[in-house]
Amino acid sequence: METTSTPTHCPYCALQCGMNVTPAPGGGVEVTERPDFPVNRGALCGKGRTAAALLSPGVRLTSPLVRSGGELVPASWEEALDRIAAGLASARTAYGPDACGVFGGGGLTNEKAYALGKFARVVLGTSQIDYNGRFCMSSAAAAGTKAFGLDRGLPFPLEDVPKTGCVILVGSNLAETMPPSLRFFSELRDNGGTLIVVDPRRTKTAEQADLHLAPRPGTDLALALGLLHLVVAEGRTDEEYIRERTAGWEEARAAAMAHWPEYVERITGVSVPQLREAVRLFCEPETAMVLTARGPEQQSKGTDTVGAWINLCLATGRAGRPLSGYGCLTGQGNGQGGREHGQKADQLPGYRKLTDPAARRHVAEVWGVDPDSLPGPGRSAYEMLDALGTDIRALLLMGSNPVVSAPRATHVEERLRSLDFLAVADVVLSETAALADVVLPVTQWAEETGTTTSLEGRVLLRRQAVTPPDGIRSDLAVLHGLATRLGVEKGFPTDPEEVFGELRRASAGGPADYSGITYRRLAEENGVFWPCPEGAEGAVDPAAEPAAHPGTPRLFLDRFATEDGRARFVAVTHRAAGEEPDDEYPLLLTTGRVVSQYQSGAQTRRVPELNAAAPGPFVELHPRLAARLGAAEGDPVAVVSRRGRAVAPARITTGIRPDTVFMPFHWPGEGRANTLTNPALDPTSRMPEFKACAVRVEAVRP
Repeated sequence: METTSTPTHCPYCALQCGMNVTPAPGGGVEVTERPDFPVNRGALCGKGRTAAALLSPGVRLTSPLVRSGGELVPASWEEALDRIAAGLASARTAYGPDACGVFGGGGLTNEKAYALGKFARVVLGTSQIDYNGRFCMSSAAAAGTKAFGLDRGLPFPLEDVPKTGCVILVGSNLAETMPPSLRFFSELRDNGGTLIVVDPRRTKTAEQADLHLAPRPGTDLALALGLLHLVVAEGRTDEEYIRERTAGWEEARAAAMAHWPEYVERITGVSVPQLREAVRLFCEPETAMVLTARGPEQQSKGTDTVGAWINLCLATGRAGRPLSGYGCLTGQGNGQGGREHGQKADQLPGYRKLTDPAARRHVAEVWGVDPDSLPGPGRSAYEMLDALGTDIRALLLMGSNPVVSAPRATHVEERLRSLDFLAVADVVLSETAALADVVLPVTQWAEETGTTTSLEGRVLLRRQAVTPPDGIRSDLAVLHGLATRLGVEKGFPTDPEEVFGELRRASAGGPADYSGITYRRLAEENGVFWPCPEGAEGAVDPAAEPAAHPGTPRLFLDRFATEDGRARFVAVTHRAAGEEPDDEYPLLLTTGRVVSQYQSGAQTRRVPELNAAAPGPFVELHPRLAARLGAAEGDPVAVVSRRGRAVAPARITTGIRPDTVFMPFHWPGEGRANTLTNPALDPTSRMPEFKACAVRVEAVRP
């Protein structure tokens, strides 16, 4: 019997690596390499290789669950959907539309994200919708929009990285978070380019660098300003570029000049010779890039921090030119598309602003509603979670696990428990789903068709490769069923290609214009880079094949997306983290990922091979700190912040600063890192400060 492989994409990170899914002899499926996809060229990390394990009925949910007598018990789909509709309707009737909240996820396909935002605003009439991508890329998005007029993770393909002269990689351990991408940086060095890694830990990525800068957590802003100071002082600015393609330089220059090298050394712990060497390596080649990730972004000043790194690119003429620029390494599988099409509190499809009257008119026309009926911007993700049980009384949650992933997690768990009604749609019974009144089992990556948008801005087609088990429905079917029960009979189709056709029309003419993209093109072209317009705004026929706009792999080469085409410098100055060490909490905690787990671990902790490689949390300590505690390798230690206490085994290494401890955030229970983290929010992006909070460490005695 001949078996057929289906080309598709990995369910995990924003690389969206290409893979083939093939029925295996004797049942089940297997994942194999797909060399034709240019991002991973066949390479897969352990998470991708084992992704098929999540399809097993023994791992995932297979029946709706409803709470009865304090326990979750199996129920029919009709009963489950009826209960959710009743819970949402009851809250809306008693307290108004904004008593209903909707919380989405950066792993949802574009079709699901689009439909979820439409459901919140059209069916529920609520402004209270946001998603966990607020925790991942929002500071970079805000800074990129300020500077360039447009946010797309990378404004160029990854294939450009090996061809540039120097890359400064800030706060990314891609050797563990995106292993197949490391080849681009190895090729960069093979081609004679240099790699500078900025990270308080000597990670596996930092070990590959020509220069490793290890700043104190929360001081990346001062570091970027110190480098720009030296660029100016050493006469390395590109004055012609600044004059012709930017605005705001004088103010940004003055702010940077207040951060002289010795001052920056005192703040960051990075020596003046290292600062000078970084400037030399970055400025001597004709081309260079700065790439940021969660390290500088997950701070209460993350937008300003990313803005300072963008300023460094602009001052040296390294943006909007071939093989140069600033980019963000988006984390979640559809973190980019998830924020483009309406599940973010302040945005409509096509990356339109919810406060823009023209945007409201355009989207309302596509939806067939009055523009005035659309609610305004709502709360950001953490602010929404903080309001649960008070202003927000009922919550529909899809594809997120905030019990593990949110900052100040104990408080968030309490808020979830205080709700009048909680419904969760997920693949597995996550820690958050376990608190719900109703849990819906939904299809996942290989069981459904839909699109995602990678960190490159490349829109991709995930194809259905297997039939889901009986009793499983798609998120689109869930929203259709709920909309019907809540009185909206039309507008929520269950066919993803039909939803995508409407998304094309809604995005037409917007910053993230998908109107020239179809499923056929995505299949034939290995993805299409947005923006990819087709026709006049509002004129897209979802049944017609659009004119073949080539898509836009490289942004800003002719002009930036601002009104006058100029990039904007933003004058920023260093300021302290939301919480600095003191006598009671003398250390800094930073958090991150490990190679064999992903995000809250709700899926990867159910894969035996991955769980064997990374079975539990740990606390990374410098030997000097361990000696003061009397802690040996593997001894339990407690990390204590103003928000709580976490206990995990010590992992002792010289690869971390003596004033810093590190914990991965994939686990619940007593080793939950986000019990400790600080929800101090960036004033622009509303990103919580996951990457720096004051703690103390205590030995745990038997």
